[in-house]
Amino acid sequence: MGTSVLSATLVLLSTASVVFAAEPSEQLLWPDGAPGALGSEPSDQPSIIVYRADPSVATGAAIVICPGGGYGALAIDHEGHQVAQWLNSVGVTGVILKYRLGPRYQHPIPLTDAQRAIRTVRANAEDWGVDPDRVGVLGFSAGGHLASTVGTHFDLGNPEAEDPIDRQSSRPDLMILGYPVIALATDYAHGGSRRNLLGENPPTDLLDSLSNERRVTPETPPTFLVHTNEDEPVPAENSLLFVMALRKAGVPVEFHLFEAGRHGLGLGGGLHDRGIGPDPAFAAWPGLCETWLKRQGFLR
Repeated sequence: MGTSVLSATLVLLSTASVVFAAEPSEQLLWPDGAPGALGSEPSDQPSIIVYRADPSVATGAAIVICPGGGYGALAIDHEGHQVAQWLNSVGVTGVILKYRLGPRYQHPIPLTDAQRAIRTVRANAEDWGVDPDRVGVLGFSAGGHLASTVGTHFDLGNPEAEDPIDRQSSRPDLMILGYPVIALATDYAHGGSRRNLLGENPPTDLLDSLSNERRVTPETPPTFLVHTNEDEPVPAENSLLFVMALRKAGVPVEFHLFEAGRHGLGLGGGLHDRGIGPDPAFAAWPGLCETWLKRQGFLR
């Protein structure tokens, strides 16, 4: 069996092995109503689904997961539940974010939801067996834009806030970005994501502020990125521009550009509901990421 095929097989097996390890729990980010809510339907109430790592393998790390979907939907299976199960298999608590979507909700609402998710994990760190200094964020496609926005537009919390969650920092300790939308102010932008997040004709300064390759500083968290050269909806230049900005700022970065592969592959194990089989090459990235996570102190 070739190395790439073996990696794909191991990813699928490790994911399957933890499906029933623990029942995930869902909770609202704002039980008394989210700020800016336009109604009381489920789509108006952002929440997190917590997959706690089994204590026998838990490392104390947690990662908030932002599924993609062009800021208009959530690919919550292959870019959410499957990812949380993979993280559980390596001892990391996975926290899936169900953020509010456009065009009903536009910036800054998704960012507010994502920041709240990071703060919520830290506020519950003791109860969940999590180290508040090892809380990362992971996102795919438009969820990658949201994750990179969290990592470049953070604050350290308000120590005088009445709500103890708001006292926590929203800065993730690392970022994992899968075929991310990044460069909204360039020719490489994903039009649908930009439109759902910012409307038809957003102001130039707003576009610039959310073209996240322009917001990298030395305080931006260490980042792991994966993309494919064949990605047409979200060209690899989105990742490349971010990588160059990270390098210029001296931020630790690891980047894998695979030659082949369509957009939206998740872990690379196949999208069975769409009749898409596994991609053995792309399925190598979770293993590469595990090595990187170990280097970052997130794994044993």
